Amino acid sequence: MARHGGTILAVQDTTSLNYNTQTKMEGIGYICEQTLGVNIHSCLAVTADGLVLGVLAQSSYNREQPSDKTRTHESKRVRPLKEKESYRWVQTLGKTAEAVPEGDMYELFNEADGKGQAFLIRIVQNRKTAGNRKILDEIRAKSCKGKVKTIIPCNSRGGVKERETTLQIRYDRFEIKRPNILNKIKHLKGTREVNVIFVREEPHGQEIEPVEWFLMTNEKVSSAEDAYEKAVWYMQRWKIEQFHYVLKSGCAVEKLQEWSMDKTTMLVLMYSIIATFIMNITYIARVNPYLPCTVCFEEDEWKVLYRTANKTKTSPEEPSGGGNVFKLAGRAGTGPRRWPSGC
Repeated sequence: MARHGGTILAVQDTTSLNYNTQTKMEGIGYICEQTLGVNIHSCLAVTADGLVLGVLAQSSYNREQPSDKTRTHESKRVRPLKEKESYRWVQTLGKTAEAVPEGDMYELFNEADGKGQAFLIRIVQNRKTAGNRKILDEIRAKSCKGKVKTIIPCNSRGGVKERETTLQIRYDRFEIKRPNILNKIKHLKGTREVNVIFVREEPHGQEIEPVEWFLMTNEKVSSAEDAYEKAVWYMQRWKIEQFHYVLKSGCAVEKLQEWSMDKTTMLVLMYSIIATFIMNITYIARVNPYLPCTVCFEEDEWKVLYRTANKTKTSPEEPSGGGNVFKLAGRAGTGPRRWPSGC
């Protein structure tokens, strides 16, 4: 991070690993209702242009008992923050020197401001302003302050192709109120000033739902350029989704068969480091597919990968082009192996 310089985003989120068939695993708990497994909360260091620098923090937790369906949503929200599973967001915030986390929680805003840290979140709750109006209604009513042309990537799941589009940008500063349910927590300020950004795609006249984001930050937003910069930062939030996909699909961590949860979570952390490396070589190959593989691999590493992927006992004298060798890691396989009990 120090060598890279510039803006570093600390992107965090939680994923659930299903170990429902491993009923005899020591320390196993519930991830939801009746499902056995573990929740992994990870925080990645990502550059503003999308390079994953590594894992900043990772923690694991599960529940000793299945979910209690008798408790109301309000009774869960009124609990002290440290008793909530969402406390991992605040804990992870404290572990990072400069963080831009996601998590629409008033307590998180308070913690970030108290530590002098920046936050950038996608608004989930239509919070009340000091004037008792709803924040999403307020920002929608603002006039457009700028437009920018950009490329929206394809959505393979939704069957939507990549498209060039124009984004309308609105932004303003608001004073939001502390939720009434948190009024008993005296150290939380009654109101907080935040910058809100509304980015919306101009309609295409096609049957495509326009993209729109509502973002909140304590970073300076005094121009359309500032607002768009924050939107670009938020686009890197999807790196954590890709990370979870690589961890589960490429590294197959849900197929681990250890005797204890402690060993399982340690292996998940090791595979997390591998997952970020896979993401990086994929990123570099896309940016410049003609780079030599020695940018990412030592000589003994690329030779082992070449022999494994091509099922041969010999290696070429010179390394292949970047694009060819970057495919080797996937073809060689990164899924779990049975580790000795002492590991």
